[in-house]
Amino acid sequence: MLVQQILKTKASDAVVTVPSSTLVADAAQVLADKGIGTVVVSDDGGATAAGILSERDIVRELARSGGGCLDKAVSEYMTRALVTCTRQDKSDAILSQMTEGRFRHMPVVEDGKLVGIVTLGDVVKAQLTELSMEKDALQGMIMGH
Repeated sequence: MLVQQILKTKASDAVVTVPSSTLVADAAQVLADKGIGTVVVSDDGGATAAGILSERDIVRELARSGGGCLDKAVSEYMTRALVTCTRQDKSDAILSQMTEGRFRHMPVVEDGKLVGIVTLGDVVKAQLTELSMEKDALQGMIMGH
């Protein structure tokens, strides 16, 4: 299955972004309000990704330096070296990248522009759906339907 097929199954194709100057406390509030695990950091309103900030990034920094990190800009803690994919990438390839890299969110970027985001959950759901369809097709062939 291709990433573009996964994006079509998502309830929304919007990517939640915050500017790099956003305070970590405000980014955490966005995560809580939207019920999501990460925000893409973008200083141009979401056209390009400068970084990504996850719940894990915030929790690790809280453990390391205490609550003072909440008053700092997300640019201080975001991951700058983004691992991205395109709409033409295959789901099994990005599932491997996410598993090996131990991250759960991957921005979809084409021609330098942010076009979506896929989560580990999105990819697993797509793979399970694909397996279920294959199982049903095989059962149909065996039973002569």
